[in-house]
Amino acid sequence: MTRGRWLLAASTLILIAGLAFVAAETWRAPLPAIVPPSAKEFDRALIARGGALADTGNCAGCHTASGGRALAGGRPLPTPFGTIHSTNITPDVETGIGAWSREAFVRAMREGIARDGTHLYPAFPYDHFTNATDRDLEAVYAYLLTRSAVSARAPANSLKWPLGFRPLIAGWNLLYLKKGPLADQPGQSAEWNRGRNLVEGLAHCSDCHSPRNAWGAEKREQAYDGAWIEGWYAPPLNAHSPAVRAWTADEVFAYLRTGLSSQHAAAAGPMAGVTQSLAKADDDDVRAMAVYVASLMAAAPSAHPNRRALDREDIADKEHPEGAMLFAGACAVCHAPGAPMMQQGRPPLSWGTALLVDAPHDTLHVIMEGLRPPAGRPGPAMPAFGDDFSDWQLAEIAAYLRARYTKNPPWPDLVKTVGELRRGGAP
Repeated sequence: MTRGRWLLAASTLILIAGLAFVAAETWRAPLPAIVPPSAKEFDRALIARGGALADTGNCAGCHTASGGRALAGGRPLPTPFGTIHSTNITPDVETGIGAWSREAFVRAMREGIARDGTHLYPAFPYDHFTNATDRDLEAVYAYLLTRSAVSARAPANSLKWPLGFRPLIAGWNLLYLKKGPLADQPGQSAEWNRGRNLVEGLAHCSDCHSPRNAWGAEKREQAYDGAWIEGWYAPPLNAHSPAVRAWTADEVFAYLRTGLSSQHAAAAGPMAGVTQSLAKADDDDVRAMAVYVASLMAAAPSAHPNRRALDREDIADKEHPEGAMLFAGACAVCHAPGAPMMQQGRPPLSWGTALLVDAPHDTLHVIMEGLRPPAGRPGPAMPAFGDDFSDWQLAEIAAYLRARYTKNPPWPDLVKTVGELRRGGAP
C-alpha cells in the first residue's frame, strides 16, 4: 500500500470511529420506568440526609416557580441562549421523576441524560453534580422520591435556533463534561476533602462565581474569578478576592449559615437564597464547605485580619454634599458610627465587598431593593429605597458610599446604571 493510500485509510478509520463515538453519545437508550417506591422502602435517616443535601444544593431554589409548589419546576432560567424552564422533580409519574429508577436518577446527575434518553441542558449543573459521591446521590434520590407528588409540566423552552435540538448537547458534553465522582486529594484533611466534594459538586459554587466562555461552559482556568449572575456580580472566591478582611473558615461558616458575617457584610441577591437554603443543611457539611472555601481565598493579598474600618467622611462630604445629606437622612440611623445596629457588632460599610468591586450594580441593587430575611426567620433586613428617590439621588448615594468607605476610583455613569436596573437590564 502506498503512503497516500495508507493515510487515506487511516483517516477514514479515524473519521468512522469519531462518527461512531458521536452517534453513541448522541443517542442514549431510555431506561425502564418503575412503579414509584413507597416512603417505607427508604430508611428514614437516608431521607433526612437527602433533604439536608438537597438544601446544600438549593434544589428548591431552581426547581420551584414563583408562587408554585415546591420542587414542581417551571421556574424560567434566563441564559445567553434563551430561556430554559426547570423541570418537575417531585415523584409524579407523568410530569415528574416518579418513574425514575435510582440508576436513571444517577445517570441524569452524572451525565445529564434524562430517563427517556434525552440530553438535559447544562443549565442543570450536572457538570458539578457528577462529582457527588454515590452515597450522597442515593440520599438525594430517597428524599425526592418521598416528597408529595405534584402534577405540573414545565413550559416549553425558548432557545435560539438550532439549540433546541438536544442532541447537540452531546458535543458540549464531549468538550466540557468531566464525569465524576471526585476523588479525594491526598495530603488534605477529611474535612477539607468533604468540603471540596460538596463545593465542587452538589453546592456547585463555581457555577455562579466563575466566568463562562461563548458556549456557556465555565472557564476552568479562571475558576472562582467572579462572574455575573442574574444582574448581580458574584465576587471572586480565590486569591483575587477583594475582601478587606480575611475570610476565615469561621467567617465563611457564619455567612453561609446566617447570611451575615460580622467581618464582611450581608448576603444579597441570588446569594441570599443560597444562604437561606444552607441554613437548613447539615452542620458538619457546611463547616467542611467553609474550610474549603476559606482555603481558596487564603492567598488573597488584600485580606488582613487586623485591618481597621475605613471612613473618609470629610472627603466624601466635600465631593458629594448631596449624597451626604441623603445618607444622613436615610442611612445614618443604621450605618453611622454609634448607631444602635453598629453597636450590636454589625460590620461597617467599608468591609463590604460590594463597594470595592469595579461595578456598582450590587450596591445599587441593595439600596434600591433592600434586604429581606426569610419568612418566619430572623436575618439581615434593610428597607428598599428604589421608590423613594430619583435616579440621580440613588446615584448620589452610591457615589457618596464609594468615596467615603473606599479609596477606589468613582464609578462612572451611575445615573445611567440606575436607569438600566429600573428597566431590568443586566450587564
